[in-house]
Amino acid sequence: MESSSGTTLDALADALAGDLERIVGLYRSLSPAGGLSMTAVATLGAVERFGPQRLTLLAAREGVTQPAMTQLISRLEEAGLVRREPSLEDGRVVLVAITDDGRATLARRRAVRKERLASIIAQLSPEHRAALAIALPALDALASVPRDDDPIRATTR
Repeated sequence: MESSSGTTLDALADALAGDLERIVGLYRSLSPAGGLSMTAVATLGAVERFGPQRLTLLAAREGVTQPAMTQLISRLEEAGLVRREPSLEDGRVVLVAITDDGRATLARRRAVRKERLASIIAQLSPEHRAALAIALPALDALASVPRDDDPIRATTR
């Protein structure tokens, strides 16, 4: 199968997969050190983006066991970054919600990453910076494609 640029979709997926591995490494290096694992940050981000979530859904989303997610949520709750609250639809269900401190923590981490990334982008040629800017809508679209294997998206559609 070919894309509109003549590149086969398999070749595009292969190249993008390799580049994304390197980008993930860059992303990790940009993240400030201190206390929160990538799973903790991803979980906080998911609760921020999608709203209060069941613990089982968060565990499935992050690819960890429910006991591991329970421990993570307990640590995040002790740190004041999330809180547990009853579902308005079913009082027996407990949801994990982000707190103002959790939002502030994410905002601080994003600000540090933005500053560090800006200094790296500044080292690129103007042509590469322009290409990155042009690619942003496509990257957003790629990240937004609904997937059957994403439990949070499956319940919020």
